[in-house]
Amino acid sequence: MTPAAGRGELLLAIDAGNTNTVLGVYRGEELIQSYRLSTDVERTSDEYGATLSTLLARAGLATTDFADVVVCSVVPPLNPTLARLAEGFFGRRPLFVEPGVRTGMPIRYDNPAEVGADRIVNAVAARHLYGAPVVVVDFGTATTFDIVNAKGEYAGGIISPGVLISAEALFAHASRLYRVDVKAPAELVGRNTAAAMQAGIYFGYVGLVDGILARLKAEFPGLESVVATGGQAEMIASGSVHLNRVEPRLTLVGLRLIHALNRR
Repeated sequence: MTPAAGRGELLLAIDAGNTNTVLGVYRGEELIQSYRLSTDVERTSDEYGATLSTLLARAGLATTDFADVVVCSVVPPLNPTLARLAEGFFGRRPLFVEPGVRTGMPIRYDNPAEVGADRIVNAVAARHLYGAPVVVVDFGTATTFDIVNAKGEYAGGIISPGVLISAEALFAHASRLYRVDVKAPAELVGRNTAAAMQAGIYFGYVGLVDGILARLKAEFPGLESVVATGGQAEMIASGSVHLNRVEPRLTLVGLRLIHALNRR
């Protein structure tokens, strides 16, 4: 894509997830602003646009400063809204990361179309930042493990329930247990019910993550870089022995790279 005449040079990258939608503003390779909005398929493009325009204005930016929009979405019902947002507020037809878009990464999946766009985008970004082999662990509604092999190919992945929905299952099905904050506890052994639940949720989940990563390191020789991203990345990484990189904006990095690869 080429910038429209008279328009700026900024890139808007949109990462639409099941819980949150993250938006990043790039000037060249520099991420100069980022925003996190709740994902709501009932919200209109005008509502998204009004919110985003206000946020941009507070940073001294305007929609006319943007040359392009690139979108990664795992929420198909939201895609028409995001397309209208890009065209109506930014005057650009957005580039959606979907089958047929060049990523520069071979996908060794039985059906490549089944892989979530965000997972491929994350893998592209992690390989760019840390080389291959590399694993991305994305802590979202689900926790996904995405593996790039030594050849730089997307080798496949692992999907497990996210830490928050795992905790919600406990709260919902244990009648005498109440809802507690999910966070790293001060001690392993709790001295009250709330502390005991926090320890079980947190250290149990860290054990799940480290157990899978230990198996991956045994299966993929030379695997050293393990990148955490997503809403609970820093919290889980603080107790993990295998998560050695935290990149909260990893998906935005990948969107910028894929946009550059497809720009005409």
